[in-house]
Amino acid sequence: MLTKRELKLLEKVTQIDAIPGLEQELAKFVKGELEKYGFTIVTDNLGSVFGVKKSKVTQAPRIMVAGHLDEVGFSVREITDKGFIRVDARGGINANTMLASRVRLTLDDGTKLMGSVGATAPHYGVEGNPTIDKLDFDFGFISKEDAVNAGVRVGQMIVADGPFEVLNGGKRLLAKAFDNRYGVFMALEMARYFENVDLPYDLYVGATVQEEVGLRGATTIANVINPDLAIILDCSPARDNISSSEQGQLGEGILIRYLDRSMIAFPELLTFQEKSAEALKVPYQYFHSPGGTDAGAIHLHAVGVLTLTHCVCARSIHTSASVVDTTDIKNAKKVLIRMLRTLNRDKINKFKEARR
Repeated sequence: MLTKRELKLLEKVTQIDAIPGLEQELAKFVKGELEKYGFTIVTDNLGSVFGVKKSKVTQAPRIMVAGHLDEVGFSVREITDKGFIRVDARGGINANTMLASRVRLTLDDGTKLMGSVGATAPHYGVEGNPTIDKLDFDFGFISKEDAVNAGVRVGQMIVADGPFEVLNGGKRLLAKAFDNRYGVFMALEMARYFENVDLPYDLYVGATVQEEVGLRGATTIANVINPDLAIILDCSPARDNISSSEQGQLGEGILIRYLDRSMIAFPELLTFQEKSAEALKVPYQYFHSPGGTDAGAIHLHAVGVLTLTHCVCARSIHTSASVVDTTDIKNAKKVLIRMLRTLNRDKINKFKEARR
């Protein structure tokens, strides 16, 4: 299970609102944490935020450890005459999961407004499946003028309200946005752990923006960092509600993500990940996904970058009520630390040579 300090950090990062293109509040928090641990801030023009700890080694290789800041959510598209809000989705969201959900809207001055998503009462019957563009977001306004006077305008952020809860004595956690505040948490934990550790490479840790809408921040920040090797932290959809034989079982270990739509994994790096887990007696499970991660953009940077995903799975991602296993997170952290402690120039060069 996780410590009180770790739980407090996970609660903090899950409860900050940050959708694609509007990640500034979380970026500010991450920047402050990285500076606290002595890392020098590195950014791009889209808003990704990283910290670098330079090596004492001359012309040291560069290793990038990255989560992503953004969660799926919505932005205001229009205000109806009756004061309802219609929205655009930012990221992949199943409209059925939003019916009767509590949501919150962020005004330009940072004020949060609570509301809900309208659902048809059973008395009137239900026809077909809803679509995002037809959902009515209700913040209690009685007219369009009422909403405008309250400060609502097109483009403002709306997220599902998903409080942080500790389940089953700390074995599981419930909250919004574990995809990908798991990655943000892990990146900050690496900054904390390696604050006073001399490394044979330059360590870049942080998080990208706009992953959920096409790996955009990963594309731009890679031009700034130019990594020799990248480890991408993300939270993948569990499948244990489908079958016990399916890949992606909560509590069954870290994910060896060998294939997804954005990257075919480097076998040499998967072996490195597996051996690191085995050395710590940490369980792992193989995983394939129809989705992608920032690895898809980063491994194609320049002439190609050695890239590994280091993921856990969660139930009900892209909703207000995702569930993760704390042992999975604890083990993922242990394995990541071991990998970072054992990487060096020679090992990176051997990985590169295996591809030539």
